[in-house]
Amino acid sequence: MDNLKDILEEENLHLHTEAGEQGRLPLLILSLKEKTEERRPAVVFMHGSDTNKEWLRPFLEAYASRGYVAIGLDSRYHGERADSKTAYRDALISSWKNGKTMPFIFDTVWDLIKLAEYLTHRKDIDPQRIGITGISLGGMQAWFAAAVDTRYSVAVPLIGVQGFRWAIHNDAWQARVDSLKPLFEEARIDMGKSEIDKEVVKKVWDRIAPGLASQFDAPYSVPVIAPRPLYLLNGAEDPRCPLGGLVVPVKRAKKAYKKTPGNFKFVAEVGVGHTVTSFMIKESSDWFDKFLKQRNMTSH
Repeated sequence: MDNLKDILEEENLHLHTEAGEQGRLPLLILSLKEKTEERRPAVVFMHGSDTNKEWLRPFLEAYASRGYVAIGLDSRYHGERADSKTAYRDALISSWKNGKTMPFIFDTVWDLIKLAEYLTHRKDIDPQRIGITGISLGGMQAWFAAAVDTRYSVAVPLIGVQGFRWAIHNDAWQARVDSLKPLFEEARIDMGKSEIDKEVVKKVWDRIAPGLASQFDAPYSVPVIAPRPLYLLNGAEDPRCPLGGLVVPVKRAKKAYKKTPGNFKFVAEVGVGHTVTSFMIKESSDWFDKFLKQRNMTSH
């Protein structure tokens, strides 16, 4: 659409989610300028590693132009919250060293809890119709935010959901580790190992994201999203989110959604690795339309 600037209103603001510099949460919010008495549905869209909320602008514009309030934000140590090009990497290593922060997933999930608090009090948003999606790291953050906060009434994590413990036990952790290689190399050195092995991997997860490879892993955290609508979209050939690690989470989710089977869907796109496709974007958009644009939501 050529006239987006004419029809969309843009807000750039900051929420205060906790003390310290990383507690300043930058938001980019797009919505239709045309005012209406009716409160609108909202979609929070999370970016992947080493990008930022500006990278999401085309997606936010697409949702906003179709009547959503579209929200993008910079996750921890990204975008406005990064003081250098290596800020995220440095934060991960610092977390491994001192265990005081959880920059990989959980600290941003805290931000998303505080964001939900803010969004539900906005006069232009229907508090019962807030969806969340994200890509890769953003998909993980969307998954966990939906697991811990029921104010996210619909969730569509893209190429993010995976079995962390399954990967360790089945020697399928390499691709995920490679995406965060400096962190794991640092841990290997500290542990006196000649190479990264599954002991190093487990130790790192337990340190920087306690519970990620145990009680908060996908087999436990995915089913608790029920009965709210949940669509998991992955690539069938994605080495970072191997399909074997999703067998148990999907099985348990189907059981959790037994009374509302239409509210759960899982698709692994054939021939696709760790990348988001136009099919995934269209499917997620349709899923939000189905559950957020209808007032008689089957999840409530």
